[in-house]
Amino acid sequence: MASNKRDDIMTAAILLFAERGYDATTVPMIADNAKVGAGTIYRYFENKEALVNALFQECIQKFLEAFQSTSVVTTKDVREQFHVLFNVMVDYAKHNTHALHFIDSHCSGHYLDEQSKQIFQEFLGFLKSFIEHGKEQGVLCLLESDALIAIVYGAFSNLFRLIRVGVIQESPELLNSIEECCWNAIRIH
Repeated sequence: MASNKRDDIMTAAILLFAERGYDATTVPMIADNAKVGAGTIYRYFENKEALVNALFQECIQKFLEAFQSTSVVTTKDVREQFHVLFNVMVDYAKHNTHALHFIDSHCSGHYLDEQSKQIFQEFLGFLKSFIEHGKEQGVLCLLESDALIAIVYGAFSNLFRLIRVGVIQESPELLNSIEECCWNAIRIH
């Protein structure tokens, strides 16, 4: 089966952008990693900025779709909704390790175009709607929604960074405890 060169480029780019960052990653590096010529990259993407934006949008879209495909709306219980959302984040992180790191390290990049910024805002909007619902129900702290998202998502993404680099060993017990700690950090006591 012939490989899809665009997919090969995207796979190589996500690894390099996640590990080296935008500025330290060059088109020739991506081409070499993807086993294509640099000219092939330019057939698919106008420049490195277009490539990083396409990749960012794809990663965020997959993460957002994972959230949207959950059964969060089938329960009114905010704690149960949080459990479902947390498990979606865990599943995404397990299956998209480099994508999660890429999102975290590029979400405020100066090179992101308006479409990338918009899809990231849609992603945050999904999380904010959950937070706002929890506040309306009198279950979640009345801090700014962005602060509550930072508490949970920041802890979550850092945890998976430590797992990725081998500092922490992932286990079901660890993930359950982290979920409980995150929940306790944002709920009204």
